[in-house]
Amino acid sequence: MDLRSATEPFGARLRTALDTRGPLCAGIDPHPALLAQWGLGDDPSGLERFALTAVEAFAPTLAVVKPQSAFFERHASRGIAVLEKVIATAREAGALVLLDVKRGDIGSTMQGYADAYVNPASPLGADAITVTPYLGFGALRPVLDTASQFGRGVFVVTLTSNPEGVEVQAAEKDDGRTVAGAILDHIAQANAGVRPLGSVGAVVGATIADPGEDFARLNGPVLAPGLGAQGGSAQDIRRLFGAAACNVIPSSSRELLSAGPSVRKLRDAAMRTSETLVAALR
Repeated sequence: MDLRSATEPFGARLRTALDTRGPLCAGIDPHPALLAQWGLGDDPSGLERFALTAVEAFAPTLAVVKPQSAFFERHASRGIAVLEKVIATAREAGALVLLDVKRGDIGSTMQGYADAYVNPASPLGADAITVTPYLGFGALRPVLDTASQFGRGVFVVTLTSNPEGVEVQAAEKDDGRTVAGAILDHIAQANAGVRPLGSVGAVVGATIADPGEDFARLNGPVLAPGLGAQGGSAQDIRRLFGAAACNVIPSSSRELLSAGPSVRKLRDAAMRTSETLVAALR
């Protein structure tokens, strides 16, 4: 299967990528401190050198790379131009691109985001994006429908490790479910009956204490940021997700990127982390 194909659903392409390339997702976060650590300027030129070096190191061997849009947006139009290069170059190298944009809105505005990020005609069109559901899961319909039309994926922010998230995510509805639990139910409904894996995923932090949820019911992927520098480990992934661990995409950014600017050292760091994950999760 061609992982770049728009004719295959994202979930099917992701299943193939995870089975052949391993579960690790490499975050591409051109944080100012990392640019400085690499000896690069905090400007569009430094951004491009940093990001394309990371793509060269990660995209030929890993299943998924995850550019964080905010670090490109802060450099305005020239930064967005770099992001376009990152998406195209990473996909050409064989990786799936999960663009971390966390957009959430309603109606025609949400459709605009869908057209920008999951329509393959757009220079920013990625294989999947992150979205936020806190204007109501139904408000995500334009991006869910557009993603389905073009074989793209959508990852819905559900349970995060930041302490502020609890006041929304752990709030209880009248039926006794938490808000996060209700979102997971919506995701499970979107993926019902899909094989080998649904294309709607959840975002669940790798460092949360006890989610109290059965992720196997999702029949879809889980993006688990926080591996490495933020404290998450392969053992945490197994503990949190249990039987659903085979569908989890643990994401590491700072720990991997700190091995740069050498392409070889970046790639070696990614391979070590990937091998640890494979041993722990499978």
